[in-house]
Amino acid sequence: MKHKLLTASLLASLILPMQAANAADAAEASAIAKPLAVVNGVELPQIFANFVRQGRMNRGGAPETLTDDSVRDAVVIAELLSQEAMRKGLDKGPTLLAAMEFQKKELLGKALLEDFVRANPISEEAVKAEYDNALAKAGETEYRARHILVNSEKEAQAIITKLTKGKKAKFEDLAKKESKDSSAGNGGDLGWTLPANLVPEFADVMVKLKKGETTQSPVKTKFGWHVIRLEETRKLDFPTYDKLKARIANQMQQLQLRKYVQELRAGAKIE
Repeated sequence: MKHKLLTASLLASLILPMQAANAADAAEASAIAKPLAVVNGVELPQIFANFVRQGRMNRGGAPETLTDDSVRDAVVIAELLSQEAMRKGLDKGPTLLAAMEFQKKELLGKALLEDFVRANPISEEAVKAEYDNALAKAGETEYRARHILVNSEKEAQAIITKLTKGKKAKFEDLAKKESKDSSAGNGGDLGWTLPANLVPEFADVMVKLKKGETTQSPVKTKFGWHVIRLEETRKLDFPTYDKLKARIANQMQQLQLRKYVQELRAGAKIE
């Protein structure tokens, strides 16, 4: 960037606001350095107010509980109670000491994970690549299917017979009666889903069915034996990148953190 000469008046117009800003910063720093309160000779730092305010905000505290006076009062009361507890020797109790030590470890652990996140940010390129990969896997169609899950091929074949022979039973009724899947209460309805969200053996059969068609042979997966009926399909309306990028970034960060913890665990001697 090229530097341009400044006239004396222009230079002054820049320096004076900077000096005022520096003075304001110094005043703010001085105010922060001052204790929030002094209770029986014990100085309570301003940062204690941040802890109280953040805690109340996390719990959905009402606006009146977040005022400076309310927060300061909470810090003062906490100090008074703490001093009285120590006067009575309660701070020497083994349970309290253990709880304080464990809380310290939790806070240190949280600080470590926050430091890891700062040092290992998820790039925009990585998030976009993950989105593009999910979009490609999703395809263009959503499927709404029902299924009946049983333990054996013989049971599944018997259900197919009930659906196709003689006085044909209703799929929904058999699902409620026979299926061991959590969807049984809904007549086996899996709702709208993507093939990529299902085990391959199930998805491969489902996408080949026509609307209203039921499998003529049992389908085996790691969960058991299925009888599948395709109810309907529709064009997939996949969310835009802007709508999903925050969620994707968070998921990627969580996976990264989980891997980091697993690596620490793998390198530790745990008895």
